Amino acid sequence: MPPVAQGPAAAPGPAPYDPHPPAGPAPDTPHGPADPPAGPGTAPDTPPPPPAPPAPPPVAGAVPGDTAPEHAEPRQRLHPLSPALHGAKSLVVVIAGLSWSTLSRVGFGWFALMAVVLALGATVLAVVSWYHTGYHVVGRELRVHEGLLWRRTRAIPLERLQAVEVVRPLLAQLTGLAELRLEVVGGGKTEAPLAYLSVAEATALRRRLLALAGRAAAGRTAPAAAGATAATGAVPAEAPAPPGRPLHTVANKDLLVSQLLTPQAFMIPFGVAFVLAQFLSEDSWSFIAVASTLTAMAGVLLQPVRRVLDDWNFRLARDEGTLRIRNGLLETRAQTVPLDRVQTVGATWPLLWRVKGWLRLRLEVAGYSAGESDDRNRPDRLLPVGDLPTGAAIVAEVLAGVCLTTLPLTPPPERARWLNPLSRGVLGAGLDARVFAVRSGLLTRQVALVPYARIQSVRVVQGPAQRRLRLATVHADTAGGAGAAARDRDLAEAWALAAELTARARAARQAG
Repeated sequence: MPPVAQGPAAAPGPAPYDPHPPAGPAPDTPHGPADPPAGPGTAPDTPPPPPAPPAPPPVAGAVPGDTAPEHAEPRQRLHPLSPALHGAKSLVVVIAGLSWSTLSRVGFGWFALMAVVLALGATVLAVVSWYHTGYHVVGRELRVHEGLLWRRTRAIPLERLQAVEVVRPLLAQLTGLAELRLEVVGGGKTEAPLAYLSVAEATALRRRLLALAGRAAAGRTAPAAAGATAATGAVPAEAPAPPGRPLHTVANKDLLVSQLLTPQAFMIPFGVAFVLAQFLSEDSWSFIAVASTLTAMAGVLLQPVRRVLDDWNFRLARDEGTLRIRNGLLETRAQTVPLDRVQTVGATWPLLWRVKGWLRLRLEVAGYSAGESDDRNRPDRLLPVGDLPTGAAIVAEVLAGVCLTTLPLTPPPERARWLNPLSRGVLGAGLDARVFAVRSGLLTRQVALVPYARIQSVRVVQGPAQRRLRLATVHADTAGGAGAAARDRDLAEAWALAAELTARARAARQAG
C-alpha cells in the first residue's frame, strides 16, 4: 500500500503538567541526552568525597565543650594552683578588713573562725572562676573567656599590644608560678591578666604574643614556636630569652641609703618619741593602742619600704630596640619596654640626694595605663638611684644623641620673678637637636626630655597674671599624658617656640 502523504508536522506544544511523572530515564535535554543512571557496572562521573580527617587528639589543659572557630586552638586553662593562690590572697585581705577593733570585740577564737570561713568561701569562688576561665589565640587576637553567671569574652587585638610582662609575686615564687600582664594602647588598666601560669608557659606565651604583635626582639625564635603551637594547640616550652647587653646594675646598698635620705625616714625619730610619750603618759598599755600605733608608723614607712622591695636587684639591659628591666625582691618583674614607645624621659634630683650627687630616671611609655591604682604596674623605672655619669650614659642609650649634661636650657625673662620669686633661676627650657628639654623644681630638681617625634600637640596657655606680664606657658603633649611645659616664657618667645616645636615634630615624624 503506498504511503499516505502527510502535511508538515505541527510544532509541539508545552507538555501538560503531570503530578505523577512516569518512572524511568529522564528525557533528552536540548544539550544532549541525559546521563545514564549508574548501574552495577557503571562508574559515576563525580568521585566520592574524601573521608573526613580524624579529629585531633585532645589537648592537655583544654576546657571541655569548647566551640572554637575553625583554625583556632582549644582554650587553655590557668594553672590548677591558681585558686589556692587567690584564696591565700583573700585570707590576707579578710584579716586586714576585720581590723584590730573586731579582734578586741569578738576574741581571738571567733576572729580566727570568721577569717577561715570567709577565706574558704573566697577559695570556692576562685575554684569556680578558674574552671570557667580559659584563653586561646585566634588569628591575631588573644581571647580570654571568664565568668559563670555572666559570661565575658575579651578579644585583645595583638596589633595594639605594647608589652607583655611576667610578674612573680611572693606566693607565685614559692609555687613556681607567674602572672602574665598585657598592656595595650589606650587601655585604662592592665588588660586580662592571666594569673597564674607556670614560668615556662608564661615565658613561652609572652614570646609568642610579642612575635605575633611584630616585636623585633622576639622575631628570631617565636615564628617556629607559633607554628608548633598552632599545630598542637598547646604553648611549647622554650628557652628563656637572652638577657641582652647589660647597661647597669643598681647596688642594693645604694638603694637602701637612698631611701634613708627621704622625708619619711627623717620622721621616724619623731614618731618613736611621740609613741613613747603616749605610753608614758597612760596608766596602762592596751593591745589596741599598741597595734594602732604600730599600724600608723607602718603607714608612714610604707612608701620607702615598698621602693626598696620593688627595686631590689635592679638590672637594666638593652636588646636591639627594647629595654629589659628586672627587679624586685618579694615580687620579681621582667619587663620589656620598646624604645619606640618611650614618650618622655625624666631626671629627678631630690634635695637630700644632692649631697651624694644622686639622681633617678623615669620613663613615660605609650600604652601603659596612667590610671592604675598601683603605680608599680607601670614600667616607669629607668634608674632608681645613680650618679650623674651613669644617668647620662643611660639617657644616651634611650635617646640616641642626647647628652644630659649639655642641654641648651635658657631661663625665663626677668619679670617672671613676680610669679616665681624663688625658683625663677631654676626654670629653663630649650631645643636640643633631638629633644625638647624643660627644667623645673626648687627643692626637687626635675628635667623632662621629650623627643620631637613623640609630640602630639603644642599649646600656648596664658593665665590672668601672665597676660598682665606678657608671659605664657608652652605645653608639649605626648601620648603618655604628661609631656613637658616651659613655664612663664616671654609671649613672643612662646609663640615662636610653639611654631618651632610644631615644625620639628612634623619633620621628625616624616623622617621616622
